[in-house]
Amino acid sequence: MNILIAFLIVLAIAVVLGILLLLFSHFFMVAVNPKAEEVRACLPGVNCGACGYKGCDDYASAVAEGTAKPNLCIPGAKDVADQIGAIMGIEVEPPKNNVAFNACNGHCNATTKTAEYDGIQTCYAASMLYGGTGSCRFGCLGYGDCAAVCPTDAICMSNGIARIDASHCIGCGLCARTCPKGVITLIPQDTKTVVFCSNTQKGADARKACKNACIGCKKCEKACPNGAITVQNNLAVIDYEKCGDCGICVKECPTGCLKTVSFPRRAEDTAIAE
Repeated sequence: MNILIAFLIVLAIAVVLGILLLLFSHFFMVAVNPKAEEVRACLPGVNCGACGYKGCDDYASAVAEGTAKPNLCIPGAKDVADQIGAIMGIEVEPPKNNVAFNACNGHCNATTKTAEYDGIQTCYAASMLYGGTGSCRFGCLGYGDCAAVCPTDAICMSNGIARIDASHCIGCGLCARTCPKGVITLIPQDTKTVVFCSNTQKGADARKACKNACIGCKKCEKACPNGAITVQNNLAVIDYEKCGDCGICVKECPTGCLKTVSFPRRAEDTAIAE
């Protein structure tokens, strides 16, 4: 008899709770914008945050509400932007095709170690110890924080530095935001000339730290016919809006830190310095 009474009490509680949940779900239900669901279905689901939102769900809701541009999905590129435009009934500018680029070329043959590091094997942790163990305190640390966050496995460590396979890079920028040294940036996919250096020391000091360093000599700046290159804080900087891809600066660079590159589209060969 006692067991039956206990069972009936538990059953009654369950029924009451079920009714309460039903009432709560009815009166406190959040209406879902059907367009948000349609937009979400178009997105690749990488949840990389490159659009500036926490994930695909938040971005889809913002697009449906009209508070976000429909061309911010970097991994989805033009195809996704066009699909979202069709759903929202608007014309959409195609997103810019960017690729992640590691500006450091201070591999093991160009730099030296100044200390042995036996701590947590991450770039963030290593950078907190006097800026790292390499002779160049501006260079890639090579512990792979960028590779760990890359959603497409486009990054690997090779000869002491991060190497980015442009054929698998979706331009989400997670690696750039993760790098404690800031040597990884997003640049236009069709870029033909890059500066393989991030050292802002004066020429002699930069050269001591890395054989491949920019020495801020300004030969590239003077030679550029379009005024696309300026030396800022002892480091050559390219304005990609002005660059005509003539390659004159590459020929003038005495240290070889300026290089001509070819970044392939996804599923093609890795970007190769010519």
